[in-house]
Amino acid sequence: MNALGKGRFRGYSAGSHPNGEVNPFALETLESFRISTGGYRSKNWDEFAKPDAPKMDFVLTVCDKAAGEVCPVWPGQPMTAHWGVADPAAFEGSDDAKRQQFRDAAITLKRRIELMLALPLDRLDTMAIHREVKGIGTQ
Repeated sequence: MNALGKGRFRGYSAGSHPNGEVNPFALETLESFRISTGGYRSKNWDEFAKPDAPKMDFVLTVCDKAAGEVCPVWPGQPMTAHWGVADPAAFEGSDDAKRQQFRDAAITLKRRIELMLALPLDRLDTMAIHREVKGIGTQ
């Protein structure tokens, strides 16, 4: 979101059960897309539910496992949507197969982010934006 949005949005990443380190295959995949990986760290999504957290307009869950979890109450009541993809970190197989899982997830999320960025947000009402953003998760 940060790379493609070019300042229109500020994206953050967190998980419900972080393991304490950023997956090296995730970093490798981002680098293959020429996305800077400096400063990334593993963090719990509770960090973004605190009163002093950055203001969120949208919260997009992407891990299929997270779809059934109870999410924190986000300050400011941002729009939420699930853009599920299979968790590539949960995949078991060879390193090459793991790389492919991360690449597949990245390509899917990149396409969805591009669709979101193409929305005429300034011309849509809140309900229409929410409907469109939720619908992107099915594409």
